[in-house]
Amino acid sequence: MRVTPAAIADVLLLEPKVFGDARGFFLESYNEQVFSDTTDLQVRFVQDNHSRSQRHVLRGMHFQTERPQGKLVRVVAGAVFDVVVDIRRDSPTFGRWVGFELSVDNQRQIWIPPGLAHGFLVLSESADFLYKTTDYYHPASERCLAWNDPFVAIDWPLGSSQPLVSDRDAKGSGLDQL
Repeated sequence: MRVTPAAIADVLLLEPKVFGDARGFFLESYNEQVFSDTTDLQVRFVQDNHSRSQRHVLRGMHFQTERPQGKLVRVVAGAVFDVVVDIRRDSPTFGRWVGFELSVDNQRQIWIPPGLAHGFLVLSESADFLYKTTDYYHPASERCLAWNDPFVAIDWPLGSSQPLVSDRDAKGSGLDQL
């Protein structure tokens, strides 16, 4: 697995080895020993989640104030633009974002450490998004950073389209309010 550090500390882009031939492909989507050896991280995943969304759905920017989750995310059908925002006040990259295209074609994964906001925009007709988490979902502490916060200024690849967002995500808070 190839590991590339992102411009935000502790965020990692992971590219597993893909073995393909005329029949299709094989890849090891997660191996605890390989993950640990290549990232120098010791994490325990406790929950797997799967979402399916249609084109232009934007989910995020989510985080939990208590029991924050580290996430290992990937796409198994379609393509998304995946975004991480550093909301750690003591971080030198506070308020900055990084984005990556994740797709069934490129098989990339992103490690998102606990304490960061995360979201994605579906680029294909639909997308199946999988993620492993290091803690259980804790609805009482879930918060949402506004996907369109002008201070963060995420450059979503929307073109002239408007994203489809949930009511909760539409009411996300600005970074200055968190």
